[in-house]
Amino acid sequence: MDVGAGGSEGAVTGRRAGASAAPPGPRAYLGDALLAVVVAAVVVLGATLADDGRAAAIDYVLMVASALVLAGHRRAPRAVLLTSTALTTAYVVHAHPGTLAALPVVVAVHTASRAGHRGLGAAVAGGFLAVYITQDALAADGATTRGMLLAGWFLCAVVTGLADKNWQAYLHQTEQRALEAERTREEAALRRAGEERLRIARELHDSLTHSISIVKLQAGVAVHLARKRGEEIPPALLAIQEASGEAMRELRATLDVLRTDEPAGDPATLVERARAAGVPVDYTVTGPERELPAALHRAAYRIVQEALTNVARHAGRGARAGVLLAYEEGELTVLVTDTGTASASRPVAEGTGLTGMRERVAEAGGTLVAGPREEGGFEVRARLPFGEKPPDPAARVPVRETAAP
Repeated sequence: MDVGAGGSEGAVTGRRAGASAAPPGPRAYLGDALLAVVVAAVVVLGATLADDGRAAAIDYVLMVASALVLAGHRRAPRAVLLTSTALTTAYVVHAHPGTLAALPVVVAVHTASRAGHRGLGAAVAGGFLAVYITQDALAADGATTRGMLLAGWFLCAVVTGLADKNWQAYLHQTEQRALEAERTREEAALRRAGEERLRIARELHDSLTHSISIVKLQAGVAVHLARKRGEEIPPALLAIQEASGEAMRELRATLDVLRTDEPAGDPATLVERARAAGVPVDYTVTGPERELPAALHRAAYRIVQEALTNVARHAGRGARAGVLLAYEEGELTVLVTDTGTASASRPVAEGTGLTGMRERVAEAGGTLVAGPREEGGFEVRARLPFGEKPPDPAARVPVRETAAP
């Protein structure tokens, strides 16, 4: 349950990190270059048709240069605005072209305004318009009409740039709100899941714990009275007493899982507990140890926990166990073996413990093999993929091993 919570939280964190403004990709810069080429082609074609090809070479250079610098407007909008305006102004002063020559400046004003420099864009547009109108006035060539047309173009450029900026801000704000709403929904779902765990734990405690305690108590009293009277204790009664005690321990362990949100501990602590309980366990770690994701760490911990529990229950007296954690390229291998009474000639019925292990391994995207060994005893082998780039093999560390006392 905690694994799911950790995974969801990790997913939300990843999405929130992706919500920040990302740098433009190659396609955006390719679009900018295409825009510059199109503007250059339009200006050159307009000048060619208007002057019947009589424009000087320097005029074409100024036209093309003033348009091509637009390709860099995303990186440096102010520099592009000033450069394009200076080049176009030089062209206007030299050749007295038509209004189409101002197209690079109009585009530069629009992009600068969209980038948040609308004041600079308006000032540059006003300066260019003053130069253009002055040139037309000196040439007495329709100054009023063309000046008003250009003024309208520049006003549209500033307004549309500002509108585009506001629209982008609105889209970003909408995306942020959607991500925040998703995060809130997931947090609410996690909170409801936690409340449901606690409710189930209370129900189990209030119902099953009481009933099992009564059965265990009555069985214990019956065994005690039989011994006191010197009577032979029925095997069924001893089985009831043992089963009720085991059921109580299992129930308490289940309640602990339901009630805790704490992360899993170190598998080494499980080995120490098993040794303290009288089970000799050899513990080995190979490969470059690394910090595991919460879900993977919990899966490995629970597999070792369940496997050692099964060793204590079913392997028999004198059986030794071995726990191996192998940090390999791309995956973690968890191997738990014992020298108990299990035999390859006798199939083992799969209980809830092995089923739970299979479910955990499947959830982590790994594989599990569990069964009797040819040489005797039982083996649990789980392969859990890291799901990310493995560490440098050159960073391998010596094997860490502790033998059972």
